[in-house]
Amino acid sequence: MFERLLKPTKSQHYFLFGARGTGKSTLLKMLEKPEESLFLDLLSSQLESRFLRNPDSLREIVHALPHQIKTIVIDEIQKVPRLLDVVHALIEEKQKRFVLTGSSARQLKYGGANLLAGRAFVYHLFPLSLSELGDRFDLLTALSYGMLPKIFELSTDEEKTEFLMAYAHTYLKEEIFSEHLVKKLEPFRRFLEVAAQANGKIINIAKIASDVGVDDKTVSSYFSLVEDTLLGFVLEPFRSSFRKRLSQKPKFYFFDTGVTRALAHSLSLKLSARTSAFGEAFEHFIILECIKRASYFRLDFRFSYLRTKDDAEIDLIVERPGQPLLCIEIKSAESINERDLHSFIRLTSELPNVEPVCFCTEAIAKKIGEVMVMPWQDGLLKYFSKF
Repeated sequence: MFERLLKPTKSQHYFLFGARGTGKSTLLKMLEKPEESLFLDLLSSQLESRFLRNPDSLREIVHALPHQIKTIVIDEIQKVPRLLDVVHALIEEKQKRFVLTGSSARQLKYGGANLLAGRAFVYHLFPLSLSELGDRFDLLTALSYGMLPKIFELSTDEEKTEFLMAYAHTYLKEEIFSEHLVKKLEPFRRFLEVAAQANGKIINIAKIASDVGVDDKTVSSYFSLVEDTLLGFVLEPFRSSFRKRLSQKPKFYFFDTGVTRALAHSLSLKLSARTSAFGEAFEHFIILECIKRASYFRLDFRFSYLRTKDDAEIDLIVERPGQPLLCIEIKSAESINERDLHSFIRLTSELPNVEPVCFCTEAIAKKIGEVMVMPWQDGLLKYFSKF
């Protein structure tokens, strides 16, 4: 087991959201004392059916619990959203403490579910991070097969490939089709492949719709579905009045590099340093690490990217309250020179009050003009830690 960076409250009610396989149940079994907790897993079809028929039976269960059971953990609460009304009432009665997990926010978001009116904190669990893996971290493994905990229980590349392919199939079967979230599975399956191949690029709804064979509205709904089931997220363009030549369209990233490669059917292609595929995977990985750490340390950061109409770009912009705008250039190269940073330097010079940095694979930090070029590991620790 890995010690996770996420440290949820020990005294308050909370939601814990995260995609399947990120380790929510494992984390809670480490955090909650078994002798003081009741675990209810709604992935159990028997338990799910019971609560679907009669959500109030949860109240009966809680009222019958011995005094020493102080916490009720309900896994996959989105399976029975009506349970939240009962949980809310029990919270008002000050009966017990509730911890609720979910791998999808869709049924809660659109089903009018009771989200406990602010009485529960909200946390997100992601695949493993650099700090959580420690000495077991390997960059090529992270880029090729991702950071889901199960990957690190497997010893061969073949096993990792099989797991990721099964993960993609399970997502389609259990999260999408069995929940009746799409009318036809095959167009959505094709959408996932096309979207994964375009991971990290500006979303082109019309092109994706043409490739998939559906209309623009359906593609937009597919992106929303992937977001709601926590498999990916939108990175919005930076909004600023300083320049009118900026792209106004968002990018889309999947939540894990390995799952992205599985959905894109590219796991059989070996990544090699100094290739475009390696560089794209490295950029994806770094952005994921920044977002994970900001979430875990409760940093009130806002993320975006900037691209001009002539394709000059800042890979990641981080708005930090009370601090300069952090502009991050991400390069997988082991040696960075001024020519590599020409566009980045020009763009950041036009923004007011910025801190320009380059995360790369160089071993020693250096400064090129106003840009601090640093090993990516050091950059994560410096800019995305609590202190």
